[in-house]
Amino acid sequence: MDLNTLLADIKKKKGLKPVYLLHGEEPYFIDLISDAVENTLLDEAQKGFDQSILYGKETDFSTIVNAAKRYPMMSDYQVIIVKEAQNLKWKDDELFLHYLENPTPSTILVVCHKYGKFDKRKKSYKAADKAGVVFESSKLYEDKIGAWITGQFNFLGRKIHPQASAMMAEYLGTDLSKVANEIEKLVLNVPKEIEIGAADIEKNIGISKDFNVFELNTALSKRQAFKAYQIVDYFDANPKANPLVVVFGTLAGYFTKVLKYHYLPDKSPAVAAKELGVHPFFIKEYELAARNYNRKKTMNTIHLLKVYDLKSKGMHVGPNTVPGDLLKELIFKILN
Repeated sequence: MDLNTLLADIKKKKGLKPVYLLHGEEPYFIDLISDAVENTLLDEAQKGFDQSILYGKETDFSTIVNAAKRYPMMSDYQVIIVKEAQNLKWKDDELFLHYLENPTPSTILVVCHKYGKFDKRKKSYKAADKAGVVFESSKLYEDKIGAWITGQFNFLGRKIHPQASAMMAEYLGTDLSKVANEIEKLVLNVPKEIEIGAADIEKNIGISKDFNVFELNTALSKRQAFKAYQIVDYFDANPKANPLVVVFGTLAGYFTKVLKYHYLPDKSPAVAAKELGVHPFFIKEYELAARNYNRKKTMNTIHLLKVYDLKSKGMHVGPNTVPGDLLKELIFKILN
């Protein structure tokens, strides 16, 4: 079952299952589902009688099973949510297995196993899958964050410009809780009829729409030396907002995509966008970058980025090296 369907069913109290095993490397989706159960199924008066929140470090399977076997007092369901379940002693889960094989129909038991996949070889996994719903919360890689941001806005009935979603992805990274908070902020502060753009990102999140790594990529792709040095000067004046390690990493990712574009047998926008993992809006820029940086120059640029990344970490440089000077020197070498 996909995430949106699962959330919709919980919010509508439709097709509820006696067991939900939520596991995986991405905690955000697990929290999203467990919060929906905690905040939706029972009203405040019912929660005092029929909802229990347990924590893996502070409980055991005997406590969980005894709680799950109780019947509701004030509502149709009794809700048991076990948070941080990865801290339970899973080698002693025989009692839990027996419960899963015959769960109480009026209990909704949610087990939140974070920061790693549940062992699918265990009998408890198979029993949970048979009794209810098993949801694997997979980590989103960096190249998928932009598309996820766009999808979240679409789900909320809003539109965001590809450049704006790319800016958010570059600067907010893979912490989905943080990204979701910023999405909520934009939805609240930008009028519904307006497409969210770069100016809205600057105003509400604080990312400069003119001086960011995303714009540096664009300036380099067009060989706009003056603009590139303007951005680098801004980074030098605001080092905390633009750490060198992030700048180098983003540039390396960008030129790796340019190199990949060079070797694509089919460079049509739709195919290229899929292969590079970017929105089709950006393909013209990659096409331009490939024209301005041939294969040899692109590979040399990637090599330079590795060299200067090491220099930024203190290797092969003098004790008085200034990070801003390293970046300016790198940009000069890329452009020349």
